[in-house]
Amino acid sequence: MTPLSGFGKVLIIIGLVIAAVGILLVLTPKVPWLGKLPGDILIKKENFRFYFPVTTCIVISIILTLIFYLFRK
Repeated sequence: MTPLSGFGKVLIIIGLVIAAVGILLVLTPKVPWLGKLPGDILIKKENFRFYFPVTTCIVISIILTLIFYLFRK
């Protein structure tokens, strides 16, 4: 095993992560509940809007944790 083969594996993993993020960006508008879950914080004022998707972040974190756990085994 050459030292560059490890670098090649890292590049492949980075490429797969970039492709996965691209797929998520394409499919996100087709998921109507994403970003509008109960628990997401939305504050609207006249010239100000603050949005923090707390519950959405937790759901995405749980899903990613399960996926990484399954791939690790």
